[in-house]
Amino acid sequence: PTMGGDGDGEREDDERKVELDEETKKILEDFIGAPIDDPTHPFWNPPPLTEEEEAIFEDVKRRAKECVGLDGFAEDLLLKDMHVQYVKRSSEDKDAIEYVLTDHLRLSGMYWGLTSLDLLGRLDVVDADEIVDFVQRCWVPEVGGYAPCVYHDAHVLYTLSAVQILALFDRMELIDRDAIAAFLTSLQRESDGAIMGDEWGEVDTRFAYCALSISTLIDRPHCIDRGKVVEWIDKCKNFDGGYGSDPGGESHAGQVFTCVGGLALCDAVDRIDHTFLGWWLAERQVKAGGLNGRPEKLPDVCYSWWVLSSLCIMGKMHWIDQKALARFILGCQDEKKGGIADRPDDEPDVYHTFFGLAALSLMGFPGIKPIDPVFALPTHVCERIGVMRTAADGTVVGRRENSSTTKGESVEP
Repeated sequence: PTMGGDGDGEREDDERKVELDEETKKILEDFIGAPIDDPTHPFWNPPPLTEEEEAIFEDVKRRAKECVGLDGFAEDLLLKDMHVQYVKRSSEDKDAIEYVLTDHLRLSGMYWGLTSLDLLGRLDVVDADEIVDFVQRCWVPEVGGYAPCVYHDAHVLYTLSAVQILALFDRMELIDRDAIAAFLTSLQRESDGAIMGDEWGEVDTRFAYCALSISTLIDRPHCIDRGKVVEWIDKCKNFDGGYGSDPGGESHAGQVFTCVGGLALCDAVDRIDHTFLGWWLAERQVKAGGLNGRPEKLPDVCYSWWVLSSLCIMGKMHWIDQKALARFILGCQDEKKGGIADRPDDEPDVYHTFFGLAALSLMGFPGIKPIDPVFALPTHVCERIGVMRTAADGTVVGRRENSSTTKGESVEP
């Protein structure tokens, strides 16, 4: 699709209209205090600002600029060494109840921890060969995908985690690209283009993102019909500009990332209502500085990534107070044992540690490597395996011509 700018203006070729039933229309009109169908109403045509209001507006813009960037934040505010040791301990203590109960998402947990270490420049503290060996033992050859743990079923979520881990260690030659491509092809529903997670048929925008990301990372972009995926994601868009897990699903910041990231992977960010969605995402910031995933919910460190990466792809990171967000994330650090929790004084875990560090990386926090907002991998990893860095407008530029294609030579299966 042709890029449609940043979405702030109207597109002449955009004929999509939202038809409201009478009940919904009345609710909205009661809420805004103006008729929707009367463009002459003062609500839709506000009077010009007075000089005093102009001065207030300029002051707000000045203060907003001061919220952009993390000037003045010292590297030592981040407990890097403690976080490194926390992640390392989490991978070694196999008798811990948390380890025993997380077989069903083992590879994803490994991806969170390992990417955290890479962002901190300490991937060397783990045994790469041991980890790669475990990942390969999760391979399910008869299906063509990876399971979350040995003796589990293959699933698109953990296939992405496996590919990401092998990318971190520069072991992409171990990937059977054509087998994975065939697995992804088998997961796409012919009826509507949705992506199933596995053979049992559940669909979710998370799975669509995973399939799009995997197919790009392994250089098999056409193993799924990307146009149909875009159309299905479009059906998951809601009246508030956000996206749900499936058509009709409630808007949720995590699902927004999967849809925005997925559309970026398809060079279709023009499908996004940038202004409307940007507003919805910016509204996720609460007084404490953190971000929530839905209206009226508590802030949670993980949404620092889901919201911020989406805003980054859309070029609107300046729409939130980054300094307040950074202070919230830093305040969720465990000063006794390391790691980052969902909220201050809660127990840390690897999941929130990764997403906290990833968000700080997007904001340019000193001492953390840069991360790609679409692939959720350190940018040096994306460049090394041949995926070019994400462009400023959110599109994925493409692959270098000399990208490797081991385990199958064809670019398009």
